[in-house]
Amino acid sequence: MQPIVEVAKNIGISEDSLELYGKYKAKVSLDLLDELKDKEDGKLILVTAINPTPAGEGKTTTNIGLSMGLNKIGKKTITALREPSLGPSFGVKGGAAGGGYAQVVPMEDINLHFTGDFHAITSAHSLLSALLDNHLHHGNVLRIDTRRITWKRVVDMNDRALRNIVIGLGGKAQGVPRQDGYDITVASEIMAILCLANDLEDLRERIGNMVIAYNVDGAAVRARELNAQGALTLLLKDAIKPNLVQTLENTPAFIHGGPFANIAHGCNSVLATKLALKIGDYAVTEGGFGADLGAEKFFDIKCRYANLKPDCAVIVATVRALKMHGGVAKTELGPENLEALEKGLSNLERHIENVAKFGVPSVVAINAFPTDTQAELDLVFEKVKASGAEVAVSKVFSDGGEGGVELAKKVVEVCENKPSNFKPLYDMEKSIPEKIETIAKELYRAGSVNFTKACEKQIAELESLGLDKLPICMAKTQYSFSDDPSLVGAPEGFPLTIRGLELAAGAGFIVALTGDIMRMPGLPKVPAAERMDVLESG
Repeated sequence: MQPIVEVAKNIGISEDSLELYGKYKAKVSLDLLDELKDKEDGKLILVTAINPTPAGEGKTTTNIGLSMGLNKIGKKTITALREPSLGPSFGVKGGAAGGGYAQVVPMEDINLHFTGDFHAITSAHSLLSALLDNHLHHGNVLRIDTRRITWKRVVDMNDRALRNIVIGLGGKAQGVPRQDGYDITVASEIMAILCLANDLEDLRERIGNMVIAYNVDGAAVRARELNAQGALTLLLKDAIKPNLVQTLENTPAFIHGGPFANIAHGCNSVLATKLALKIGDYAVTEGGFGADLGAEKFFDIKCRYANLKPDCAVIVATVRALKMHGGVAKTELGPENLEALEKGLSNLERHIENVAKFGVPSVVAINAFPTDTQAELDLVFEKVKASGAEVAVSKVFSDGGEGGVELAKKVVEVCENKPSNFKPLYDMEKSIPEKIETIAKELYRAGSVNFTKACEKQIAELESLGLDKLPICMAKTQYSFSDDPSLVGAPEGFPLTIRGLELAAGAGFIVALTGDIMRMPGLPKVPAAERMDVLESG
């Protein structure tokens, strides 16, 4: 690792613009964006993927490897990623900083407390919870209906026992008894707001706009009515600044924010992405889960609000994962199986078609595994080319930047020869059902969209409150185009049920709930935490 001051100096960031967190991490002053505002933006590359499987796809690894590969071929490149959440780090994932020779470092810091951003978000969210219950305790002047409080508490840990709780027990002095619950910090609306805010003022405005409850007359109660926006913004004054670290090959990496990709929009912060675009010839970023979630939300929510124009999308796939989409069990993925691979390729082909609907050209990155046979790779190449996309094998896990050169050259070729005609999928002025149906039928290939009675009531309420002209954020399983995680491959004609809506008025979107989406995950039987330790040496 190089001292972060050196990494910054190599891309023209002076030490005056840095706030150091030790030797290898720094926050970057927002003044720098202002200084660079007249500079032309670099090329924006989105890394997305097929629907994830237990076989693994390697999206973050590919993102990091591609950025190093682009630097290898002389393109000044910065990667912009999300920060990992402690919950999944100690749960199933065990971390989210890339893998093999395509990692961001210091990996253990990034996966743990990093620069304290998530703690700041947890604290800001908790302060609003405390102010809300304090208001109830002291007479409830706003006449809040305690049965219609939408603001839950948060903690950055997978803790299923906190999903549903009762608070305020123990007598009059302990507050007002009511049902409550915890979400994980990354599902907090404040996390989404931090990642969509353009500056500190915008952050404060969005925080004030958050709808936290409804009063007894059915009117929305916002955070600003508790005079909360100033104090919450104060807690986030440092968290809003992007974090600068490096890859194993010293490529600069902005790692900032981390909203869930099925409850929220699943992208790193607008500020980090804009900074990367101003500083680099290329900025490589990513959207969470498969392209049906992460890429759609990147295009329809993040790019719309931040006025970004992506130049190219990289769709990551592995031969192993495609075989799983073709019906092969996880234990049988090693041996060559062209029949299952061909069947599973339907998933990748659909994502290529979907990305094209946004006017963005794509490159498929085949994240190489030692078990891949030449016949299998040939079949993927043939099918991808027939779908109109470019394709390259990526060996960044084993070979670092060198293993990403082939992919990097393809991405540059596409950026230079295939102009992006980016446009969002739908018009925000359309009705809520029209926007949801556009996503469901155009991207998922649902045959019909059914709204529950409760959902229809919520649509009418949002329309009466004038809050229906916002983008839609679909909360859906990441494992399938449908709302059924077992429907792998490329299902079509299925019914999609919207069981409810949640308003994120501060972030600026409406969450449409399908299936059974967890806002507070639980730990697996053997959590990754059980395999972690620290030596006396530190």
